[in-house]
Amino acid sequence: MKIDLRSDTLTLPTPQMQEIMNKAPLGDDVYGEDPSVNALEEKAARMFGMEAALFCPTGTMTNQLAIKVHTRPGDEVICDKLSHIYLYEGGGIAMNAFSSVRPLEGDLGRITAKMVEENINNANDIHQPITRMVSLENTVNKGGGSIYDFNEIKKIKEVCHANGIILHLDGARLFNALIETDQTPLDYGKTFDSISICLSKGLGCPVGSLLLGKKSFIDQARRYRKAMGGGWRQAGALAAAGIYALDNHIALLKDDHRRAKEIGKMLAGNSWVEKVYPVSTNIILAQLPQNITSTDFVEKLKQNEVYCVSFGKHLVRFVTHIDFTDEQLEVLRTRLAF
Repeated sequence: MKIDLRSDTLTLPTPQMQEIMNKAPLGDDVYGEDPSVNALEEKAARMFGMEAALFCPTGTMTNQLAIKVHTRPGDEVICDKLSHIYLYEGGGIAMNAFSSVRPLEGDLGRITAKMVEENINNANDIHQPITRMVSLENTVNKGGGSIYDFNEIKKIKEVCHANGIILHLDGARLFNALIETDQTPLDYGKTFDSISICLSKGLGCPVGSLLLGKKSFIDQARRYRKAMGGGWRQAGALAAAGIYALDNHIALLKDDHRRAKEIGKMLAGNSWVEKVYPVSTNIILAQLPQNITSTDFVEKLKQNEVYCVSFGKHLVRFVTHIDFTDEQLEVLRTRLAF
């Protein structure tokens, strides 16, 4: 039995999702005529209480579109040094927006309002870039699925508002945070100027992310999406999968988190593992001792048909998802016992 925990992007559509996809009404989205895409965008915007949404192929595209629209060449973006927009989007901030980055060192990828306030440049000093935007990530991939305290997010919003700074959320795994906290999508929609959410991770869709914000912002993002080659044609089948996932798969994230916590316990008892990061959602990070490399650990597990990824020289990542079952969890228990 193959157990693949490299990422929650590896999931396949469920039979029910495939059936919905096959029946989806189609049109040309570049012309704004795909009824399924329009329905998904309207549904997502309504869910977060925001004016409009834009369906895109990837979360990297939605993040990069947000940065491109919000900033001007030479501006600066504040984020944590573990942020996806900084580490894993191909230098897109420099390539697409011609902006620079002020990476801060927070706690498991989470920065504070005080840190933001202390790192805002003087807009009247011509030697410094203008601090135009703050980007948060929730949950934090590189932080082991860590969750922001929403009260801290509100404090960051206050700092941004007082200084005329845009606040963006990379919410690729936002629903993993929402299922564990008391907040709702509407709470986030009231707090952020723009939000990116992913459908192809924990929610189990084959493709797709959504960018949310004001209508004028989304109109400009749609123009840049076209310029980046992201214009859809008959994308309704993919959009229908997104609608199905938002209606049926959010609650299932609780099971992913429960299984992740069990894997954390298994790894804590593994002789090759020095430390397991706190497991809050569906991501498990295991720190290895200095005499064991992550590539060696990954290879050893691969021999037993268990797949994870290297996340640093002595760090490995496991991610639970909708295709990982309780039966596989019990098999994994025996394969991690060394």
